[in-house]
Amino acid sequence: MSTYGVEKSEETWKKELSAEEYYVLRQKGTERPHTGKFNLHFEKGDYHCKACNAKLFESEHKFESGCGWPSFDEAVPGAIEYIKDTSHGMIRTETVCANCGSHLGHVFNDGPRETTGQRYCINSVSIDFDAKTSG
Repeated sequence: MSTYGVEKSEETWKKELSAEEYYVLRQKGTERPHTGKFNLHFEKGDYHCKACNAKLFESEHKFESGCGWPSFDEAVPGAIEYIKDTSHGMIRTETVCANCGSHLGHVFNDGPRETTGQRYCINSVSIDFDAKTSG
């Protein structure tokens, strides 16, 4: 089992997160497609873990994949832990925050070929956004 920079009891996580955030971040749930606030969000800035505020993605790497969840072609180096996921009769790669172990989504090899070829399919409820200000 991994040791994370931020570790809390499940009771503490339940108190700090909404019911939906807890379901997705701590119980590996999934929000319904096309419902997340960051699915079609394309402002300049950084995306952070909703549970611990660690920086995960930059807006320059966000793209519209049509899958119904926010998609990125690259994560901040070292921000993501990758875990083999064999649930639901599939073999996928789960992405979790490397700082607190919270579930973010999955990464697939069907992203834009002109960049990394990766598609990080991330639940909106797993992330927060920090807009970049000019200057």
